[in-house]
Amino acid sequence: MTIDWIHFTPVSALAGGMVIGIATAILLLLAGRIAGISGIVGGLFRRQPGDIGWRFAFVSGLILAPIIWQLFNELPPIQIDTSYLIMALAGLIVGLGTRYASGCTSGHGVCGLSRMSPRSIVATLTFITAGVVTVYLIRHLLS
Repeated sequence: MTIDWIHFTPVSALAGGMVIGIATAILLLLAGRIAGISGIVGGLFRRQPGDIGWRFAFVSGLILAPIIWQLFNELPPIQIDTSYLIMALAGLIVGLGTRYASGCTSGHGVCGLSRMSPRSIVATLTFITAGVVTVYLIRHLLS
């Protein structure tokens, strides 16, 4: 493994991580909510009075962020080397995994680990292990 020193950006990565950490802490402290994307988006489809506004604002921020970024900087190129069918299948598998794990990497990995949740520790270790195995299989056995 080598580091791509030309594209290595520790300052922006640290700043981004700090912003994510501060935002999740604010959401937890002020609203008592976990910043897990699958739970936030899933809650948009369960109509509960008074619960839609903050979820809509959160998801809107995720969608608007790259649009606003593009006003000041060029977005990085996106290259997808697979078919729409494979992407749809991968999305369904990820969706099933987040339902099975009762959360996603943002909920368990960012919020759960910071609260030392045993369930989140197991879920995050499972996510990471599955990712490592998947990359190994695709790069070394299927290519």
